[in-house]
Amino acid sequence: MHREIRKWYSPNLNKDMEIAVYGHYGFALLMFPTAGADFLEYERFKMIDSIQPFIDSGKCKVFSINSINNESWLNKQMYPPHKSLRHGQYNQYVVAEVAPFIFDHCKGNVPIITTGASLGAYHAANTFFRRPDIFRGTIAMSGVYDLKEYSDGYYDQHVYFNSPVEYLPNATDETYLSQMRNNLGIVIASGQGEYEDPSASIRLSDILNSKGIRHWLDLWGYDVKHDWPTWRDMLPYFLSKF
Repeated sequence: MHREIRKWYSPNLNKDMEIAVYGHYGFALLMFPTAGADFLEYERFKMIDSIQPFIDSGKCKVFSINSINNESWLNKQMYPPHKSLRHGQYNQYVVAEVAPFIFDHCKGNVPIITTGASLGAYHAANTFFRRPDIFRGTIAMSGVYDLKEYSDGYYDQHVYFNSPVEYLPNATDETYLSQMRNNLGIVIASGQGEYEDPSASIRLSDILNSKGIRHWLDLWGYDVKHDWPTWRDMLPYFLSKF
């Protein structure tokens, strides 16, 4: 399996940001880390191993990026408006830097599917729902899609516009909605065991249904908990269906 590490200085984040690339061909799978983890988290926890057959066969080419969650919503010492601003800078980094890097690395305008687990699932889904003109789908595993769950009571327009369960119900622009409806696959998945919150996935699914956006809500069993073995089972299963 081809593997490379790339790094560049991000003008949006004012710091160096790394990205791991796995594979040669296929649609681009953009991975967002959990919580405060880094771009190699999915490799360390054997998630890359679990999807290696799809990488080796050329079905997908994987791009795993860094998070800055410890510089925003997970930083308890940070002034809330600054957390909000930092999150916005991260969004811009993904759209203005990561997406063009993927297109350049793949030598063309390949479909980009976002994915992640836990807080990474939130970022994956939010990234797709905010910019369906750039991204073509998402596989969100064990996520919560209301940013207020992380903002400790703070609320501003950035929290609103980064909470899919808030901005999606009010979406009326037909061009934007048609871009979402023309997706290559939206998977909203959750276990129902320890530390999982399937109600968050159900709530998002209900909103998507109300907008006529096709998707797959998949709730796994009551013995399926919020942990790496779950996600190592989920991701290859869903990739096999794409």
